[in-house]
Amino acid sequence: MGRLPCMLTETLRETSLYSSFELCYTVLRRIELDVLATVDRGDTISELATKLDHSESYISRAVADLVERGLVYTERDGRRKRVVPSDARAVELYRDLIRQHSHIDFPELLTGKALEVLYYIDQPRTVSEIADRSDNYRNTVNRVLKRFRDRGLVGTDDSRYDFNADFDRLHEFARELAHPLHRHRLEAVAPKGTILWEDYDEFLAQSETEIDAEAFHETGLARFAAFGLQFLLTGHRYYVYSEELDAVSPAELCCHTLLIDDGSRHRSYCLLLLSHVDVDEADLREQAAKYGLEAKIDALLRYLETHGHVDDDRLPEWDEFQELAADYEVPLS
Repeated sequence: MGRLPCMLTETLRETSLYSSFELCYTVLRRIELDVLATVDRGDTISELATKLDHSESYISRAVADLVERGLVYTERDGRRKRVVPSDARAVELYRDLIRQHSHIDFPELLTGKALEVLYYIDQPRTVSEIADRSDNYRNTVNRVLKRFRDRGLVGTDDSRYDFNADFDRLHEFARELAHPLHRHRLEAVAPKGTILWEDYDEFLAQSETEIDAEAFHETGLARFAAFGLQFLLTGHRYYVYSEELDAVSPAELCCHTLLIDDGSRHRSYCLLLLSHVDVDEADLREQAAKYGLEAKIDALLRYLETHGHVDDDRLPEWDEFQELAADYEVPLS
């Protein structure tokens, strides 16, 4: 099942079919951002409702969502429930921004696609680069960036967007919102799992046990068997979490393998895969850019094109690779 549209998520919330696993990832509603910006330690639901001019039931639902995200917690005081900001890094970053830039309406700015776009401004990027990495339309990214540019939060240099002054904390805020949700999803199916790589709505994880859960797709050495390559497995298993993915492709598998371990053995396995399966080079390079592996994937491709004439001591000598390919019955061109 793909990510639920936020409007549908609202409906599920009202009908009690909603759970934290259907949260629109790092999307926060305006009311949730307002609560997070306004709440003083120990405010009751009634006091927050008065401050924000909303009904107590509306504020109560917003607080419940923030509790699920780990951004606030509640304490009982007799018959009253008091709301306390948590010590999560995301809360600290957001409330610092609110205090230092009280003239900026952050709750209004950070709704919709804003946090997803901000997540990918980890370095100066063009609109096209942000759109590609976030899987959004350029028009969507442009609209978000225009709002931030008009308020002086971001600027451009050679068509690349970057944060002005100390507003790069907005990128950190977006990341700090995403990570606890990734952890929550992983711990629900693999309590001892480890996240090896993550972005806004995907992550690669290592687990000591098998994961049979929706949106978790097996990858790593075990996945090579699907492409006719059977390797000796370690005690660890690897999974990529993605609600948009049907199955891990050879291009994705090659990148995941290098993220798991970019030593000589795993690089040799990637070379076998690229020799054995018809992998679209453009797709492979696109995946490499997503995972920050451009140089490593380029080295693998040049190695195969030049029959080993690449200066990289983590790649095998060509005659050694020929022997390895013969062992696995992989023909080399």
